[in-house]
Amino acid sequence: MAQRLEWIQKDPFTKFKLKFTKVEREFLDELELERIINLETKKATLAKTRDIFIFSCYTGLCYIDVKHLTKDQLVRGIDGNQWIHTAREKTATPVKIPILPKAQEILFNYKVQEKTTGLLLPVYSNQKINQYLKEIARILNIKKKLTFHIARHTFATTVTLSNGVPIETVSKLLGHTKLSTTQIYARVVERKVSDDMEELKNRLLNSTNSLSSKEN
Repeated sequence: MAQRLEWIQKDPFTKFKLKFTKVEREFLDELELERIINLETKKATLAKTRDIFIFSCYTGLCYIDVKHLTKDQLVRGIDGNQWIHTAREKTATPVKIPILPKAQEILFNYKVQEKTTGLLLPVYSNQKINQYLKEIARILNIKKKLTFHIARHTFATTVTLSNGVPIETVSKLLGHTKLSTTQIYARVVERKVSDDMEELKNRLLNSTNSLSSKEN
């Protein structure tokens, strides 16, 4: 603007370049996720927090999208099963998510909640839910800093990418507009890399053995 108004002759930031520090996204591995699913507690606050967190782990929805989820957003998908159709609160990007059995089970358990409030799930404030997650982590001796956003990372890594779901599909499910955003998660799934390379080794070995047999 200063240039356009001729207050200055040239852009002082022409040669300036932003630098970003890449960080690995924290997520739960399969065993940690299973421990939270199996958490037994008499505290209603912890039980509800566990359920909401697990729901996010199996849908990839962020806190605000789970909090505002209503019955109107449940529709029949192309496969005849129930899907979530919503738009990300953060970017307004449309998202269509097939509901996995674990997430469906949680929705079923909160049918009463839906009838009384119109919302599908009883979501506490962001501050409260992270406070309860911290308590859950302490009870289960999970050393990671457990916050609600880890659920979304867990969906991207442990639930989908680690189980062979293509990164393009994961990107759609997360509501990412760029595949490069989803690739942040792909970098940290070392087990998936290991499994893929092991499969490649076996294919190459079988191919070599097959050639040897033909030559003999």
